[in-house]
Amino acid sequence: MDGRGRRNPYELTEETPVYVISVAAQLSGLHPQTLRQYDRLGLVSPDRTAGRGRRYSARDIELLREVQRLSQDEGINLAGIKRIIELENQVAALQARAAELQQAVEGAAAAMQQREAQVHASYRRDLVPYEDVHPSNALVVWRPRRR
Repeated sequence: MDGRGRRNPYELTEETPVYVISVAAQLSGLHPQTLRQYDRLGLVSPDRTAGRGRRYSARDIELLREVQRLSQDEGINLAGIKRIIELENQVAALQARAAELQQAVEGAAAAMQQREAQVHASYRRDLVPYEDVHPSNALVVWRPRRR
């Protein structure tokens, strides 16, 4: 990000789609046809170029490796893997939302404390509570006169 809060358009991130399908296949240890199948099933959704060629990001490569691990090591079928991915994405979205709400609550609490301090600062200082003038613990009861 630059000094004005904008991201450099040439900066590479984990989400930047830079790998063609052959490189993504090598990096993930899968066959290009397997990557195409995973794309059709919605397990991994690479970006597309203007000519409709697939471009994979580093995050896509990680996801491909995880799909392979779940399939081969854990014996989970592709429908199950798709559901796991959907649920993990949902959990991540909910965690992000919870963090946003937590920040909002903390901001509201800080604003409330600031407002409370302003109110306390506005109190008149020339009024003194009765206890400070007469520090006895006596209880004064007022009884109206009967007529």
